[in-house]
Amino acid sequence: MISQNKKVLPYVVGAFLVVLLGVGTAWMIYGNMSKSGSSAAPGAKTTSTEAGALDPEVKYDTAEGVIKEGGSNGEGTFHLEREGGPSKNVYLTSSVVDLDKFVDKKVQIWGQTLASKKVGWLMDVAKVQVAR
Repeated sequence: MISQNKKVLPYVVGAFLVVLLGVGTAWMIYGNMSKSGSSAAPGAKTTSTEAGALDPEVKYDTAEGVIKEGGSNGEGTFHLEREGGPSKNVYLTSSVVDLDKFVDKKVQIWGQTLASKKVGWLMDVAKVQVAR
């Protein structure tokens, strides 16, 4: 019985070290992210009136209106209210811009249209700027 425990012990210790290293690495990465204080993508400009950045190689769609919280039917986390009523809304998501900072503000947005089954227009926002 003791010889079986000796054979298993290196595997148990190895598994423990792998888990410990994974937790340590995640802790270090999280610490570096929280120190930066920005939820925008690297290189993205973030001010009280503008956030995000445009890639000159990409053709973006654009729209203007007032950002409101909430998507529709599970698509988008925000929506842009535009003139013409609810049928003209643009439903928004973004992995590079914190849209919370622009709720209830009239803005211009740039982004890429995504495929949607439940809303008329779904956009991944790359840049938002408060309209003047």
